[in-house]
Amino acid sequence: MALRMVVLGSGAGGGFPQWNCRCPVCSLAWDGDPRVKPRTQSSIAVETGEGRWTLFNASPDLRSQILATKQIQPTGLRETPIGSVVLTNGDVDHVDGLITLRERSPLTVHATSQISAVLDANPIFGVLAKDVVARKVVELDRPFQIDDTRIEFFGVPGKVPLYLETEDLKIGDTSGDTIGVTMEKDGTRLVYIPGCAVVNDDVRARVEGADVLLFDGTVFEDDEMEKAGVGVKTGRRMGHVPISGDGGSLDAFKGVKVGRKIYIHINNTNPILIDGSPERRAVEAAGWEVSEDGLEVTAGLARGTEQRSRDQTAA
Repeated sequence: MALRMVVLGSGAGGGFPQWNCRCPVCSLAWDGDPRVKPRTQSSIAVETGEGRWTLFNASPDLRSQILATKQIQPTGLRETPIGSVVLTNGDVDHVDGLITLRERSPLTVHATSQISAVLDANPIFGVLAKDVVARKVVELDRPFQIDDTRIEFFGVPGKVPLYLETEDLKIGDTSGDTIGVTMEKDGTRLVYIPGCAVVNDDVRARVEGADVLLFDGTVFEDDEMEKAGVGVKTGRRMGHVPISGDGGSLDAFKGVKVGRKIYIHINNTNPILIDGSPERRAVEAAGWEVSEDGLEVTAGLARGTEQRSRDQTAA
């Protein structure tokens, strides 16, 4: 059985439209423009075993994401298909949803030592009772199993969460504060990298040959937030490589062979959220897709075939 994945949330922190924002892109959403679709905060679910699903990041929108996704809804009295959670960093938009999972269902949370330490240092995560919610510390480059799926963590250039930043902040560290994840099952491979400050040679090598890549699409331009009038930090300062420009992901992944390339973790200021925008057309012309909530992907299955299969099932 090939890898099956559902995008639970495709937006960056704050989702889209952001609750307090009237930037040009958010304004389209607030005004009901059909060219944009609302998006919740970044997370995916992968069927790691038959009927067993693993969450990759747990966003603050997790409850509404479960309500919208039949595959991960309860199957019986206090029974859930969700058996594990994998965390790719300690950002609020990736860990806050753990608190939603506090009603004593057995789970295992998989994270690096750095990310696990973030949970250990905050007493609110104690609501995840240790007698039912296990925490497994995972080393980089050491494959392990979740159900029938081979998982491997690898470091990507990133930084500590915003709330842990200090004056000696280092951006680009690959020791485990920010990770990418590879998932392999039945000869298919999916790579998930929702946060990445630089696409270096190691990132390109990890991605090469994957059936599906879900990659950081936070901002289209590095200075996008400043241009929109909503912030002063660049994408790279926030730990997110821009899509366009020198060293941007469009340029950096040229020549890397991947079956499907999909942007995820898309900031509310990013014009690729607008159907038909020049920026959307640019990424699509380069062979990329723009994810949206509810997107279903089966690794190794061509996009057109997958769509026809869904249409036939619906009929």
